[in-house]
Amino acid sequence: MYRVTVRDHVMVAHSLPDPFFGPAQRLHGATYVVEATFYRDEVDEHATVVDLGLAADLLRTVLADLAYRNLDDHAAFAGRLSTTEAIARYIADRLAEDRLTEGLCRLDVALREHPDALAGYTIDLPR
Repeated sequence: MYRVTVRDHVMVAHSLPDPFFGPAQRLHGATYVVEATFYRDEVDEHATVVDLGLAADLLRTVLADLAYRNLDDHAAFAGRLSTTEAIARYIADRLAEDRLTEGLCRLDVALREHPDALAGYTIDLPR
């Protein structure tokens, strides 16, 4: 299986109003390094998984909807917690809606809050 990964970052604010999250219950900021990995069983007629530039542009476009926003006020997270895992799924689902993912078999999104920890979401795409 072949893969291509692009990376960007996004700065958001949010709160996690559940005692489980301790001090993160309060409004706080987070800067996520976001990695999107696109998978293909075999390379396409251009011997690529996906065009790197187009993949980076797509990720940037998806992240623009989240950048510098309080996710507590974002429609996608209404009535649900904007955990790192939930944000990863939101990003993956938005990426998967694009034609760029046609012919791919899998899409993986990982968010890093710091160098030693990440959370993510993987979608197996229809073939």
